[in-house]
Amino acid sequence: MKSIREISEKKPWVNWVLFFATVIIVFVIGLFAATIIERRSEAQLYFQMVEPIPEWEPDNEVWGVNFPRQYESYKKTLDTTFQSKYYGSVMIDYLERYPEMVVMWAGYAFSRDYNQGRGHYYSVKDVHNTLRTGVPQPATCWTCKSTDVPRLMNEMGPSEFYAHTWAEMGPEIQNPIGCQDCHDPNTMNLRITRPALAEAFERQGIDINDATRQEMRSLVCAQCHVEYYFGEDNYLIFPWDEGFSADEMEYYKDRVGHTDWVHALSRAPMLKAQHPDYELYKTGIHAQRDVSCADCHMPYKREGGIKFTDHHLRSPLDNIENSCMVCHRQSEATLQANVYDQQNRVSELRRIAERNLARVHIEAKHAWDAGANEEEMEDILQLIRHSQWRWDWVAAANAMGFHSSSEALRVLATSIQKAQEASIKLTSVFNRYGVEYPIEMPDLSTKEKAQEYIGLDMEKIREEKEEFLEKTLPQWLGSI
Repeated sequence: MKSIREISEKKPWVNWVLFFATVIIVFVIGLFAATIIERRSEAQLYFQMVEPIPEWEPDNEVWGVNFPRQYESYKKTLDTTFQSKYYGSVMIDYLERYPEMVVMWAGYAFSRDYNQGRGHYYSVKDVHNTLRTGVPQPATCWTCKSTDVPRLMNEMGPSEFYAHTWAEMGPEIQNPIGCQDCHDPNTMNLRITRPALAEAFERQGIDINDATRQEMRSLVCAQCHVEYYFGEDNYLIFPWDEGFSADEMEYYKDRVGHTDWVHALSRAPMLKAQHPDYELYKTGIHAQRDVSCADCHMPYKREGGIKFTDHHLRSPLDNIENSCMVCHRQSEATLQANVYDQQNRVSELRRIAERNLARVHIEAKHAWDAGANEEEMEDILQLIRHSQWRWDWVAAANAMGFHSSSEALRVLATSIQKAQEASIKLTSVFNRYGVEYPIEMPDLSTKEKAQEYIGLDMEKIREEKEEFLEKTLPQWLGSI
């Protein structure tokens, strides 16, 4: 076998090939090394604080000076153009879409106004505008709406904050949901700023400070995207003492004797679910696989050598490539179809539950009008209470049940069952008092007709709200 030297002596061009190959290899290695150094330099600059951030700084722009990429992506929550089949960032009038809910919430402020929540940037503005705040509300309602809340709770203490009214705290609430709610300003570590979450875990013997970073990527969301109720002096409580399921929270609320309002038609002692996204998620496959809320709703982005979390919080369906397809290998079209297939099934049962509940509330009203007494109605009202709570536990959560579609379907099925049981028991009451059955139902085909049926003067309500905003809002916004 000939040596390389012998080959090169007979074929001098080989030397040139080796020379240029060596130059190219050295150039590529050098370029690669320079890129690594550049990326490391970018990463180091990324974590250098330009301006110190005060401990309870509520202004998101102040944080944005140090973290412009996150802040610029957060400002995209102003975008209200995306709409999936059921949700998105657009404002949807739920009472217009599901008018039976007007009857289901008769006697409660939700029968006046209930819209799809827009992006976090609108959290304060939308609370100002909703007709629900035309009814006196406690300051507790501000808890999840503003970065000013941790500041105020630190100054006043949680109990004192909760004890005030919504209107009293209004001038102090200026900044929408943002950086302060989830981050320590010195280390940027995720932290819990709402005591109700830590208190709920503490009652179960769990120290929130022991949570892993991956767990925190869901727990910071769980400060607000949860079920809660107002206890004594409107103190905020998460009803997790018995567990996270709809059944366990229902049992807990029955045990402590909590009622959100008494229904204006059926007189049932009702429960209102808020937005139990975290609880429903806990029963689903993503939680079992240790996928956090942020993994789907705030996936990572890259700019040069910098990897950061996208703070444009939104539906994963608006960002399938960077959210779902990090783990799933199917096409965007297939993944979207899979989501809609599950949501369609939940939506179907949800609509059945809504129609049943609107009907049974009206039937109960007819029973009272016929002369039924409390003893005759007690079991019926408890079934109505439990039926609507279970429907609401699914309906009030975002994503049309997708966070755990199998559990959502189970809970809706039990809601339908309990409403049917109540209706069957009511037939016995009707027979006793000579009421003709089935009861003729009113026209509930539109929000306006449903609101008229339950006795709401919406024109007057809107006028009163406009007067309140014209008189109060300029003072609030100019107070700080």
